[in-house]
Amino acid sequence: MSGIFGVVSREDCIEALFYGTDYHSHLGTEYGGMAVLGEDFARQIHNISQTQFKSKFYEDSKRMKGNKGIGVISTFDEQPIYLNSKFGPFCIVTNGLVENVEELAAGLLKKGISFSEVGKGTVNVTELVAKLISQGKDLVDGIEKMFDAIDGSCSLLLLNKDGVYAGRDRFGYTPLVIGKREDAWAVTSESSAFPNIEFQVVKYIQPGEIVLINEEGMAQRRPGGNINQICAFLWIYTGFPASSYEGINVEIVRERCGQCLARRDKDIEVDVVSGIPDSGTTHGLGYAIESGKPYRRPLVKYTPGYGRSYTPLSQETRDLVAKMKLIPIKEIIEGNRIVVCEDSIVRGTQLKSFTIKKLWSGGAREVHVRPACPPLMFPCRFNLSTRSIHELAARKAIRALEGKDLEDVVEYIDESSEKYKKMVKWIADDLEVTTLRYQTVDDMVKAIGLPREELCLYCWTGECPKHGR
Repeated sequence: MSGIFGVVSREDCIEALFYGTDYHSHLGTEYGGMAVLGEDFARQIHNISQTQFKSKFYEDSKRMKGNKGIGVISTFDEQPIYLNSKFGPFCIVTNGLVENVEELAAGLLKKGISFSEVGKGTVNVTELVAKLISQGKDLVDGIEKMFDAIDGSCSLLLLNKDGVYAGRDRFGYTPLVIGKREDAWAVTSESSAFPNIEFQVVKYIQPGEIVLINEEGMAQRRPGGNINQICAFLWIYTGFPASSYEGINVEIVRERCGQCLARRDKDIEVDVVSGIPDSGTTHGLGYAIESGKPYRRPLVKYTPGYGRSYTPLSQETRDLVAKMKLIPIKEIIEGNRIVVCEDSIVRGTQLKSFTIKKLWSGGAREVHVRPACPPLMFPCRFNLSTRSIHELAARKAIRALEGKDLEDVVEYIDESSEKYKKMVKWIADDLEVTTLRYQTVDDMVKAIGLPREELCLYCWTGECPKHGR
């Protein structure tokens, strides 16, 4: 996953670009990048896997000058990409997942088009997107043709002499939001980037819509389509609490998720409600609000040194972050029956080895785990989220119960079925917890507040959003 930010100002834009991009640091761990256009393009990319965006780009921000720019925090690709095309030079940043990269790259190679940014065994997806766009009659036509060509999703910001073009992926899996202040216009993945740099939200870009921002303001270049399938996981885990998508705030949704979990828990007695920081915190607060039980922090995150354990690409790094970031407080744990609210259970290994283990070691009497979403059954097709079907905790349970992998898991998705109950019990036993109770799909959808048909629920239900205009 990536976070992208763009700005056009009447004066120099670098301060807004620097801080606006930095406010996406929770979305990526490998690379950061900025491109600015003044008299000419200035571009910088750094590896941020072992440091923060701010410290890595601080000196660059003092040297780069221009009134329009784009920035990115990326999990996988080095970006922004610069391309001198038949439309003139431009820089581009992207967010999404293109499933048919090899097929598209092969097609361009047959046309004699080369790739310069090749690493990690494949072409750079952002460069591929840039070269697909360059096949169009103009930039807007090229973006539309790229949307047609890819399987998966791609939202983008494209910087050239006209300003910043913003294109949201055709089915709206990832958000883009337009903001305005007196001297500038901006576009962002996360609306939480706006308040502290004094932008006000003026528009949520529609799926498939293409908008241009420049010194004159905002202009629609292509209207959006009539299908919206925004990723529900944004509210459950990925998004920053202060962000809103489609006008719905993340923090409020997480509170409602926790309340839904508590309403289903009439059969247990607990002393303490907690949430695994950071994203599980508000789910836990919602549970405490509804249940009337005290919210306390048996595990605290060492924020300065460790980010999310979910985003790093290697399992070794994910495990290290999971182990080191949470510090137990024995005085709160010892002797208590504890509800632990978590955003989700993906693999389950970190929860078992580095979270639950710390609670038992601290002297907990009981540990009740409450994920804020249903069991994850399918790897995400539209962003760099869950990566392999075999590593998912629910799939490991099914494999153990059935003695083999199953293609049809519909009975395990139905929370009223006996197979679902056996799967949850297997996961609970594997995690070594007192009880485990997942959120239902219906309660999660209700907590978000959008119609079910406007949400992508693929990773829980396997239902692929309708493709087509």
